[in-house]
Amino acid sequence: MGIAQDAGFPQINCEKSCCLSFYKGEESKKLVSCLGLVDIESNQKWLFDATPDMSEQIQNLKSKHLDNNKVIDGVFLTHAHIGHYTGLMYLGFEALGGDYIPVYVMPRMKHYLETNGPWSQLVSFRNIQLEELQRDSIMRISTALKVTPIQVPHRDEFSETVGYKIEGQNKSALFIPDIDKWHIWEKDIVQEVKQVDYAFLDASFFRDGELKRDMSKIPHPFTTETTTLFENESMATKNKIYFIHFNHTNPTIRDAHPLKDSIQNLGFNFAKEGHVFDL
Repeated sequence: MGIAQDAGFPQINCEKSCCLSFYKGEESKKLVSCLGLVDIESNQKWLFDATPDMSEQIQNLKSKHLDNNKVIDGVFLTHAHIGHYTGLMYLGFEALGGDYIPVYVMPRMKHYLETNGPWSQLVSFRNIQLEELQRDSIMRISTALKVTPIQVPHRDEFSETVGYKIEGQNKSALFIPDIDKWHIWEKDIVQEVKQVDYAFLDASFFRDGELKRDMSKIPHPFTTETTTLFENESMATKNKIYFIHFNHTNPTIRDAHPLKDSIQNLGFNFAKEGHVFDL
């Protein structure tokens, strides 16, 4: 439903070539990273993360995949950074005026939403219904689908951070839009990828030095780090990886770029808005 980092593409007040390319009509707008999940048999649909582009993403889910006369059957949140939960504002009093829309959250995230405005108003006005999750605890959301939150290290100022494993009847997917670095995680990302059919992984930055900032203060796995980590793995394993969550400065957010081609030639993939994957 989207591939960009929290602030989207183009990004606010950016006059670099990356965002100027959009204003010149050379690049398409990119929505913020988000997954939609649809179960046709149970007539249900869910979002993974509530982005600032949530209004458009819910409409896309409705018009292109499933219109079940509901706004959404539930939203699974990963953490409290702006691109991942602020879309909840559209469910509130000033907008939709939602009625007990299920929002699935980890314990710290639940406490944060309940005790900080304006999010607490969503709870008190009963626009949303917070459903608490536990790490590594499997939740069956329909006969065919299971969801498991997997905690990952990240800048947890207001909440913990999780990714999700999503299991269908035939295939499974891993969704990790944000993590600090693979090597500080208690799990082995290579083994985690081997256990699923699709892996949507954080690729915020292509390589070190991309920003004129101390990038150690905003740690993410560089795309080059991830590809190096998997360089000795089989083509079948590499093919499972779909990079997501691109910063506006990451050249691979472009519709076409030589660096993107070189990574794809190694066997890796780049997620595109509108991609559909069967489970």
